[in-house]
Amino acid sequence: MQCFRRQPKRSVSQENILREQSRRVAALNGIRLGLKDDKDLKFLLKGSQLLKVKSGSWRKERFYKLQEDCKTIWQESKKMLRSPESQIFSIEDIRDVRSGHKTEGMEKYAKDVPEYRCFSIIFKDQRKNLDLIASSEDDANHWISGLGKIIAHSNSMNQKQKLQHWIHTCLRKADKNKDNKMSLKELKNFLKEVNIEVDDYHAKRIFQHCDKSQTEALEDDEIEEFYKILTERKEIDKIFQKYSDAEGFMSCQNLVRFLYEMQQEEDAVVAAPALIQRYEPNERAKRGNAMTKDGFLMYLLSDDGNIFNSSHRKVYQDMTQPLSHYLVSSSHNTYLMEDQITGPSSTEAYIRALTKGCRCVELDCWDGPNSEPIIYHGYTLTSKILFSDVIKAIKNYAFKTSPYPVIISLENHCSVDQQKVMAQHMTTILQDMLLVAPIDGNKSQFPSPEQLKGKILVKGKKLSRQEDPTGTNGNNNLEAEDVSDEDEAAEMEDESVKTEIQQKGKSDTLKLAKELSDTVVYCKSVHFNGFEDPSHPRAFYEMSSFTESKALKLAQESGTGFIHHNIRHLSRIYPAGWRTDSSNYNPIDLWNVGCQIVALNFQTAGTEMDVYQGRFQDNGFSGYVLKPEFLRDEQTKFNPKSITEGTWGTKKKLLLKIISGQQLPKVNKSKNSIVDPKVTVEIHGVQQDNNKKQTKVIENNGFNPKWDEEFTFDIEIPALALVRFVVEDFDMSTKNDFIGQYTLPFTSLKQGYRHIHLLTKNGDPYSSSTLFVYIDIQDCD
Repeated sequence: MQCFRRQPKRSVSQENILREQSRRVAALNGIRLGLKDDKDLKFLLKGSQLLKVKSGSWRKERFYKLQEDCKTIWQESKKMLRSPESQIFSIEDIRDVRSGHKTEGMEKYAKDVPEYRCFSIIFKDQRKNLDLIASSEDDANHWISGLGKIIAHSNSMNQKQKLQHWIHTCLRKADKNKDNKMSLKELKNFLKEVNIEVDDYHAKRIFQHCDKSQTEALEDDEIEEFYKILTERKEIDKIFQKYSDAEGFMSCQNLVRFLYEMQQEEDAVVAAPALIQRYEPNERAKRGNAMTKDGFLMYLLSDDGNIFNSSHRKVYQDMTQPLSHYLVSSSHNTYLMEDQITGPSSTEAYIRALTKGCRCVELDCWDGPNSEPIIYHGYTLTSKILFSDVIKAIKNYAFKTSPYPVIISLENHCSVDQQKVMAQHMTTILQDMLLVAPIDGNKSQFPSPEQLKGKILVKGKKLSRQEDPTGTNGNNNLEAEDVSDEDEAAEMEDESVKTEIQQKGKSDTLKLAKELSDTVVYCKSVHFNGFEDPSHPRAFYEMSSFTESKALKLAQESGTGFIHHNIRHLSRIYPAGWRTDSSNYNPIDLWNVGCQIVALNFQTAGTEMDVYQGRFQDNGFSGYVLKPEFLRDEQTKFNPKSITEGTWGTKKKLLLKIISGQQLPKVNKSKNSIVDPKVTVEIHGVQQDNNKKQTKVIENNGFNPKWDEEFTFDIEIPALALVRFVVEDFDMSTKNDFIGQYTLPFTSLKQGYRHIHLLTKNGDPYSSSTLFVYIDIQDCD
């Protein structure tokens, strides 16, 4: 039996003091967020009763309250022996707050409640949505507006403000007796909280240095002194001193010199004054057109000091080339949230993929009850969702992240009648978004992403007598006809699936309704029968799907032929049938031969998805990346498996120094668990370029580890290379734990002293976890 230690009861005056302290801390954090005296923030800090909705029969009242740190929400729980940590979630974990019935749960279980009282909290990771009902419209508006403001203001804080907010929150947490003072014991607890192990002697030395009043407790200015010691960046001080004067100012002229010499910034003369105005907090320095150490640090931590080229955060590539000239961010079995056999299907999976920049989503369509087509992974126990609900979700989220076209990849197993329903749903729900006729102009090649902005294309089978989807020689009198069936689910290497297929008896053909056929304009699915004979070219709009193994075999054996095929035609690649756990394959080898629609399981985190998101953060996160010129040139002789001399770009030498890390997150939430970080740098590209090197392990320091290690990489084909930085918690006895990573195209690297803002396992940014590096790129002789 677990025993609980009874906390000593506080007096009324003590309770009042603590309440007042808590109010003051909350007010201070509100000011830091730029929300001083905000009505919504005050309401959230007070908290309110909300109905939590889980199912049609589970709807229970719970109390929710924003804590004084203005970063976490406390939720009441009726579960026995639930830990205090499990009753809290961070606002940083929230992806979105939706009003009304905008989730599957609300659609199913709260239709009896007016939309104006309903809202949902959507989390970044795989956590379930939190569906809530307020007691009034005003209460719901306070929560929706208040959370929205906190998220927006938190995101707009600079790195220094985020660090200050985080450290003061940890200080408050370590102050167990809430007397706004810090004893030596509380200081040690605080250091563990921020992920750093310090021996007793060192902790005591810091404590005594700050304890100017010699009261055996740090308070006010002494705590600020401790904060300054803790956040000191000696490696940056050293760089700053080289370019600053004796008074601690870096003149505009010296900043120009630093930007030109170290950062390789070509427009240094124009950039320097702008950086001073943007990041310098000292008004005197700003008036004198100079930068202090604080301003210099803020610049290095900003977007301008990021390793990723900020000009690539906007669409900068030519978007007027044929669709087949671009890599397209694509999802496999988009409806699945987990594995391929028993996992849940959800419209939420489409929303998540589309908001991650995905431009090609997959729908596996089967006959459903009440003449309504459904989507699920055929022959399996995955749950089922309505085709119409998925089309609504696609309509609502298709163009929130990117304005460029979305492709709906249909795997159709429906009867003719339900195919007609599918066509009707797409036509009536998507309306003008659905492309139903060719774009004016050339009918010999694909239109461009620019021409197709805001449009949704359907990929699927086409009636054979409607030979030309672009409308030049179709037979519009045909009602239905047998076409070959594409059944990816039947390829799964699972005994239960094979048994199900045998029992049902699978046909190789399917009767296709004209109405559904008519929705296919530029993406007609055909079986691949080898690369085309130049004397009898295939129509550009015919495209094939390949399992990963078949595509990799073609890439290995006929790399140049595959590249030529992919100049005029779209190719879609999907995971092998044995990947029933929704694992992913490496997309790199297929991009290297110009395959556009390389579909991955977006719900599965890992190296493959990191590389995928790294590739597509380029070109403004638009979901379209222009292939290098040598993958678009019809005369190309490029073969990634056998590289010869050619116009593939200048070979590069990457010189890289891993200097330090900042505020790495704890992997194990135990108070006494401190990470032992090491960094691995990986190059992903053509076979000759694939490489990885790693730093030494720094023991017991996730707060400010220092490595100062240099690496060199030779890059044969820069246009196809990506660089991945991975931070792990070293463990001698078991597999290392993942801490964070960041992946970017080699061509998006900025040179000089740069910060890398690490991402979580699911690809979301940590608020203040960074690596500090130095990058130098040279042409190879």
